[in-house]
Amino acid sequence: MINTMAVPSGPFQPTWDSLKQFKVPQWYQDGKFGIFIHWGLYSVPAYGNEWYPRNMYREDTAEFRHHLSTYGSQKQFGYKDFIPRFTAAQFDPDQWADIFHRAGAHFVVPVAEHHDGFAMYDTRFSDWCAAKMGPRRDLIGSLAESVRRQGMVFGVSYHRAEHWWFMNGGTTFDSDVRDGRYSAFYGPAAPDGSQPDEAYLENWLARLYEIIDKYHPQLFWFDWWIEQPVFEPYLRRFASYFYNRGVQWGQGVAINYKNKSFPEQAAILDLERGQLSDIRELFWQNDTSISKNSWGYVEKQEYKTAESIICDLVDIVSKNGALLLNIGPRPDGTIPETEEQILLDVGHWLDVNGEAIYGTRTWKIYGEGPTQVESGMFTDTKRASFTERDMRFTVNGDTLYVTVLAWPHGPITIQSLSTNMRLYTSEIGDVQLIGAPAGVRWSRDAAGLHVQFPAQKPSNYAYVLKITPMR
Repeated sequence: MINTMAVPSGPFQPTWDSLKQFKVPQWYQDGKFGIFIHWGLYSVPAYGNEWYPRNMYREDTAEFRHHLSTYGSQKQFGYKDFIPRFTAAQFDPDQWADIFHRAGAHFVVPVAEHHDGFAMYDTRFSDWCAAKMGPRRDLIGSLAESVRRQGMVFGVSYHRAEHWWFMNGGTTFDSDVRDGRYSAFYGPAAPDGSQPDEAYLENWLARLYEIIDKYHPQLFWFDWWIEQPVFEPYLRRFASYFYNRGVQWGQGVAINYKNKSFPEQAAILDLERGQLSDIRELFWQNDTSISKNSWGYVEKQEYKTAESIICDLVDIVSKNGALLLNIGPRPDGTIPETEEQILLDVGHWLDVNGEAIYGTRTWKIYGEGPTQVESGMFTDTKRASFTERDMRFTVNGDTLYVTVLAWPHGPITIQSLSTNMRLYTSEIGDVQLIGAPAGVRWSRDAAGLHVQFPAQKPSNYAYVLKITPMR
């Protein structure tokens, strides 16, 4: 058994003062863009969203009614009965990793276990996992190998905290959740508002240690419910264990958290489907989905456009953030064609313009323009479309990148580069439009930097000016 009281040798102790020594790894600050993957049993019904396993047992939901009409009663066909249909028969981890690499991702974060309690990896703690049921494959382990062969960083997300109560709807009527034969899968199905007991918390922590030592993830992503007070000492123990393992491996590791479950210096803030209105001094992340309505695969997806995703990436990076973009594969392990194409469109843009993203840092201001971006979670579909007056700034050394978020129909003026404003104090030596076959005409005065764009677009979205000082 795993000794959950053990702390690997290293500089981190399970105290917040010690854990505040955490430093953001350079691969993270430089990489900026990663792929999130919600793939699990919930992709089989392909209805509603990834909360299908909870909602199918709640009598006031569309999922409950859909389940009844499609599969029969929840007593005769429960969530467990989707397991044989979750085949992963077409899952090719090398193909996935190739797509992610061509998309320009620098890190990949699959869900190791969602709220439903079905582990996508080979665990000693349960028979209810993909290695022993359904696909009978260690899906996390095989993807980790493929991702690393492509030179990307591998991480995991872990949502078991919410499983404490997630299936409790099935206890309110005659369903298979009440059947003691399946308690190891559905349980504890505790009441809403209750707090996990010590046995559950120790088991939760032991499973985390197992994932760390078995798969060596460099990024650990947590959902919202770990902010419950009873998790606090376990989070400190987990973080010290993980950070010390990273030191032992000689690899930078990091933890993502939401809300206030960690002190902000001890891990990296993650905003679900959220952005910021200004630069944040501490590095942060937006996790969002390629779809507006679901994280997992459903038959009726409402997709974002590649352009909106790219513009959000540029905005996030200009404010000291990273983007973790989610996809939802089918139960057979194929990535929906629309999602693959969107990823490849993002990758094509990064092939041309990636120097304005990778390895960059924030400038004195994030940008300029009329379009407002709202701070907070669940805000990333609320903004209006960006205009040709909306620009975002990043720097790498003495090179300034100005990304114009819509194609201008005439000359543009970058007011922040006015000779009067003194934000950019060097003499400008050259202005280039990245990807354009020829130079651009420009001039600078008290009103700003004036640039005449060429007739032909160098890429399909978001156009990057590279500004270098006089040598």
